[in-house]
Order: sequence, then C-alpha cells, then structure tokens
Amino acid sequence: MATRQTLDAAHLQRLDAIVARSKSDPAGAFASAKTFTEDYPAIPAGWRVLALTMRAAGDNPAADQIDLRAIALGAQSAGLEAAEREFAAGRLEQAELFVRAYLRDQDARDPGAALLLAKIAARSGARQQAETLAQRALLLAPGFDEARMALAHFQNDAHNAHGALSTLDDLLARAPDHLRGLSLKASILMRLRRMDEADAVFDRLHEQHPADSRGWMNHAFLLKTIGERQEAILAYRNALAANPANGQAWWGFANLKIAAFDETDIVTMETALTRDDISADDRLHLLFALGKALESRERYEEAFTRFSAGAKLRLQQAPHDPNKVWADVGRVRETFTPRFLAEREGWGCPEPDPIFIVSLPRAGSTLVEQILASHSAIEGTEELFDLEKIALEIAPDRPGGYLDRVADLTRDEVCKLGDAYLASTARFRDTTKPRFTDKMPSNWMYAGLIRLILPNAKIIDVRRHPLGCGVANFTQHFNWGINFSYDLDHIGQFYRAYVAQMSHFDRTIPGHIHHLTHEGLIDDLEHEVRRMLAYLDLPFEPACLRFYETRRAVHTPSSEQVRKPINRDGVDRWRHYERWLDPLKTALGPVLDFYPNPPPDQG
Repeated sequence: MATRQTLDAAHLQRLDAIVARSKSDPAGAFASAKTFTEDYPAIPAGWRVLALTMRAAGDNPAADQIDLRAIALGAQSAGLEAAEREFAAGRLEQAELFVRAYLRDQDARDPGAALLLAKIAARSGARQQAETLAQRALLLAPGFDEARMALAHFQNDAHNAHGALSTLDDLLARAPDHLRGLSLKASILMRLRRMDEADAVFDRLHEQHPADSRGWMNHAFLLKTIGERQEAILAYRNALAANPANGQAWWGFANLKIAAFDETDIVTMETALTRDDISADDRLHLLFALGKALESRERYEEAFTRFSAGAKLRLQQAPHDPNKVWADVGRVRETFTPRFLAEREGWGCPEPDPIFIVSLPRAGSTLVEQILASHSAIEGTEELFDLEKIALEIAPDRPGGYLDRVADLTRDEVCKLGDAYLASTARFRDTTKPRFTDKMPSNWMYAGLIRLILPNAKIIDVRRHPLGCGVANFTQHFNWGINFSYDLDHIGQFYRAYVAQMSHFDRTIPGHIHHLTHEGLIDDLEHEVRRMLAYLDLPFEPACLRFYETRRAVHTPSSEQVRKPINRDGVDRWRHYERWLDPLKTALGPVLDFYPNPPPDQG
C-alpha cells in the first residue's frame, strides 16, 4: 500500500486518468477513485475526484458530502491554517501569501483555498475578484454551500440584489433549512420593498428554526414597518423568549411605542445587564430599552441613568466633534452667498418633482412625510441617501468635500447633477404621481446644493421645541450616523448650528424654504397643512388630515405615531427630565430663548 500523502505529479497523472475514464466508464472510475482514497486518505484531491465520479454516476447528495470532506481535509494543512489565522487577525497581505503558496506547492484546485482568497479579495474591496473566486470554488466543489453563501453576500454587497437572490435560491433548493440563507434572502427582499415575499421567507425560517431569536427580531421589524403592530409584538416576544439578552430585540420592542413593559421585563433586562458574556452592542441596546421601560413606569431618575449609560457607551463607539459641524456650517455660509446663487440662477435641473423634508431627527419629519404622502399628487418614498452621495462624489479627493469644488462647477455640470439626482431616486418611485418626498433630516446641510442643482425643488423645514427634540434624541439609540445625539452638549450645539445655517438661507434665498413646527401641527393641523400645500402649489385635500389611514411602509422609529390621529403624546415628555438638562440648555443658548423664531444674531 502506498504511503506518500503529498500530492505529486504521479498522483495527478493517476487522478487525471480517473477523471477521463469517468465519462465512459463511471463505475470503473468510481472504483479507481475509491482505491486512490484508500491508498492516500490524506490527499484532498483524491476525495474530490471520488466526488466527481459519484456525480458522473448520478449520486449528487453523496458527492456533496465527499466534497465537504475534501475541503475539511485541505483546511487542516499547515499553509491554510496559517492563512486563516492571518485573515482572522486582519493581516490580509500575509494571509494571501500563505494561500498562494499552498495553491502553488500543494493543491492548485483546493476549493477552500479559492474561497479564502475570495474572502481576502472582498475584505480588500476587490468585489468582482471575490465573486470570480467564489464561483471558482463552486466549480471545483458543487457541494460547497459555504462558497454559495459567500457568493450571495458578495453579490449583495455589490448591490446586485437579483444576482444574490438567484444564488440564494440555488442554495435553498439544495438546503431548504439553511438559516443564514433564509435570513439573507429575507433581508434583501425587505430592502427591495418586496414585503410580502420577505414575510413568507420569515415564516419559512420560523418553521425550520423556531428558536432563532434574530430571525424573530428581524421579522418583527418588517411587521412594524408595514403596520402589523400586534403581530410585531408577538414576534418580538418570541425573539426575547428565545434569547432574553437580545438587546436589539428589547430595543425594537421599546420602539413599538404601543408595547407595554411590565416589572418582569425590567427584571429580565437588569439581569441580562449583569452578565459578562453579552456583546457591547446588546448591552447598549439593553440600556436604552431599560430606560424606556423605567420611563413607562414613571421611574424617571432611574430611566435617565440608564439612557446616560447607553449614550456613554455609544459615544465611545462613535465619537462626535461639534467643532467640525460648526466649521462646515461656516464654509456653507461663506460659499452660498446671495451673489453666488444669483450668478447661477436657473443653472440646475428645472424639474419640480422633489420635496425635501429636513429637520433634526425626532422633530416630526415622519409625520410631515405621512401627511404629504396622503395627497393624490405626492408619492412618499423614505429617507434617501442620494443627495449626500452626489455631494460626496463632487470632490471625493478634496479635504473640504464638495464645498472645495462647487464654485468651479460649470452650468452643464450643475444641471447634470440635478438630472443625476432624479435618475438615482427614480428607483424608489412606484407610482406616476408628479411629486415625491425625500425625507432625509440631515439634508439641511445641503440646502445650498439643493437650490443650486434643483432650483425648483421645495424644502420644508420641520422644527420641534429644542428641549423636546433634545430629550427625544438623547433617549433614542440610532443605528448609524447620528453621533451628536449621545451627549447633551453636542445635541445643543448641533441644534444651534442647524438653526444658524437655515437662518442663513432665509436671508440668502428668502421665502424659498418653508418652516413649520411640530407643536404648530399638533395645535392646528388643518391650518398648517393648508399653509404647507399652498407653499407646494397644490390644492388642499382632506385626506391629508386623515394621514393615519394612509397605508404605506414607514421605516423610521416614528412609524407607530403616524398610524394614529395627531395627539400631544410626548410633547411635554422633556419636562420629566428637566432637572438634568442644564448642559443642553447651556449649549442651546439664545436658540432656546427665542424658539420658535431664530435668534436675531446667529454669530
């Protein structure tokens, strides 16, 4: 019996002969391959050829299992083990060297090595190369579902959702209970706003994995988004029954607003926070959710303590520099002067379709969006990133971003930027309504750019009492980007900077921006709606007053509030916490004193 266990030229010649024989004599090829694996059980290539002969004979399930055995055997090699260690440590260049040495010196057709190279390429930003290498891994081992899953991720990351769904369908046809495959498919369908299909995938996931907490949590978010509130509560409860320390599920439950906490919930969350095996992400979500639960029991001091602890953790993860915000506001005011805009009057795309709704987070912009989306001429989309993306692409290599180059743009370039925005946002429009909303609160930072590239677009600025808005931000955990909200001083400065910039544009392009307050909407809804529609040159429609009857997906934390008639819930919530708000008041300065009007001197 042979004893050599390293693939060499003689082995390759023998294996090539078996492969050639498999086309005309599958049974004989299988017998020869089986003998080879008995002689050389530590050579992965022998097992791969055995799998090939099994497929030639029509035994695909058994061949898949042999593929996986070969891959596992290759992974035990010193070269691939070293490569995996380097990859896990983030040393991508060294990991690639180990993989390529293994492919060169030991086994050029190892599917596991091809997949590891694909992962290295993906981590390095070479997405197309990552897809090609994952596809090669599947060619080498059709039973390699890990490579199939990786390919779907690579396609999804490259914004090829349809390719990813096709790959996942192949995976789920082979492995109907594949948890990660079901989860990713549901996530992609949600992103594509194919909610009914995503709902069905979640149902399938629960049938196969009833104790998967994350699956129940993600399904709950979908149900909340489409307005199935009671079903969302049940889904969150199932998620928490499966994992009582699932911080994101607790926070999602808290964000439902209509879900009631009891003392058992509070004890469960406090117990989870004593554990040292939960992630930092679960911990901060638990702290914010516990704050909401304590507030619902009117235990305000304890609630503020939990909110503060959660905010401190989040600020450590996502630092914020108020000075940078003020510097950006200064640059905007220096750039977009009355003369600058007058010299470029009419340069942009003339279409009047977009209605930009800007504000600070938690100021009432979702309510305004829902009101407008109830009008027969306006399509409500969601928070769109397209304007920010255009701004970033104007001067990606300049330290000051688009402000460093905007003055050098030609008339043709300005018009093309407006056209690009309309083309980009078209994917979110599902109706033939002539107008649409872009409710991205932070677009106030780009008010000057909007005026330049889309001079006939409308901008609606929604404001909320600074202390009410401040408390709403401080007690809310956001998934991304709103880093100013985890410190009371930062919130006050951000609010003041926002007011200063909007006041600049009121002086620069008077009457172009429409202002309203959250409190004004609550106190006299019809008056404010009529005023807003007049600004938009649209007739009044009573449906706008019954906005809560409009059925549409709402993706923000305010989704529950816009599904019921307007009320004063939460307007005075900040008063429960006023004794701890001195840093916020100090940072707001005269903005607090003059609200709802801006201070006469913005500095």
